[in-house]
Amino acid sequence: MNPISSVKPFDFAAAVQRAGLTLPAAPTASSAKSTRATEASFQDAMASALQAVSQQQHEARRLQREVQLDNPTVSLEETMVAMQKAQIGFQTALQVRNRLVSAYSEIMNMQV
Repeated sequence: MNPISSVKPFDFAAAVQRAGLTLPAAPTASSAKSTRATEASFQDAMASALQAVSQQQHEARRLQREVQLDNPTVSLEETMVAMQKAQIGFQTALQVRNRLVSAYSEIMNMQV
């Protein structure tokens, strides 16, 4: 059996769903026409992403507390996975913030 022929194509939507995230809605033609709508959608996307990171951190903290209290219904593996998800989400948000600050600084330093 050829190992390459048994490789399945990557399903991004399924991976996003398994990670507990949601895909952003596809942009519509009406939102592309208005810059105000685009600004609002970017702001909404950032707010929802930060809210998701916050929820992941709260869930990881809750699971940590349950493990420390020896709750038999909460596994250590589940707790570690939740902690890693929260850490990756936080690092991603931090990198996005750093890129935005860098782009803003670059724009402000442009000579007109």
